[in-house]
Amino acid sequence: MSSLLSKTVILRKNIKISDEEFSKLRDFIYAQTGIYIGNDRKYLLENRLVTRLRDLNLNTFGEYYCFLRYDPSRQEELNRLFDVITTNETSFFRNPPQLKVFQDIILKEVIESKRKQKDKSIHIWSAGCSTGEEPYTISIILHEVLKSEIDLWKIKITANDLSSSVLKDAKRGIYSPYSLRTTPPKILQRYFKQVGNDKYQIIPKVAKLVDFVQLNLNDRFQIKRIPKSQVVFCRNVIIYFSDEVKKSVVSSFYDNLVPGGYLFLGHSETLHNISKSFKPILHVGNIVYKKE
Repeated sequence: MSSLLSKTVILRKNIKISDEEFSKLRDFIYAQTGIYIGNDRKYLLENRLVTRLRDLNLNTFGEYYCFLRYDPSRQEELNRLFDVITTNETSFFRNPPQLKVFQDIILKEVIESKRKQKDKSIHIWSAGCSTGEEPYTISIILHEVLKSEIDLWKIKITANDLSSSVLKDAKRGIYSPYSLRTTPPKILQRYFKQVGNDKYQIIPKVAKLVDFVQLNLNDRFQIKRIPKSQVVFCRNVIIYFSDEVKKSVVSSFYDNLVPGGYLFLGHSETLHNISKSFKPILHVGNIVYKKE
């Protein structure tokens, strides 16, 4: 019995994905998430999913595909699949030049416009928020700009991600020094408290502005539930989508934004050949897209 078990374990360690299995799983993932996995990333899908096969006691990727399609507990496994295939590399105050444009130009424009309207409400959407560094950074910037006046405003930052596990970490709001590697020391001192020897937790007044929600950007029905936004951040997310899904997601952003609202993409991302609905505005090497 023990020798048979050992042989089974060895076999599972060497599970390989066939071309047919890869095509089925790739198409399934694309249909669910809009994330397209090219043929050159077949090995990556195999390496990331083989652990799921072991945990589920499955012998082939074909069995895993059937599990995802038909098993009664497939929804729980879908969440695990989303965790595995998504990339969650981020940090606080990532891309400082872009955030400077947001803080010094865009946010001040939004605030001034709201004051003229005698409407002290702001909604910002952080789409693809990963473990929370981006929406918390936005909250910190709002505190820096509005200072004590922030208590007079109704502010909400909706932060969403496909992965339930990263959202769980985001809600905890506890981070390692690596996540804070681009955070100015004065910001770290002002908006975090040290937890243990090497962890830092976001303080409550920053956290309370952020509402974390699991959401699939490929699901337009879910997106319609996001409140209208003055600013949308979707940085380093759409690069994982096919052109068709990029167009759909960007169209959803356009519909979500109020007239005159702004869209921030990652520094390597562009709306070229994706959408002509936005007006690109250049700010010191950074492009911001405006809904007119």
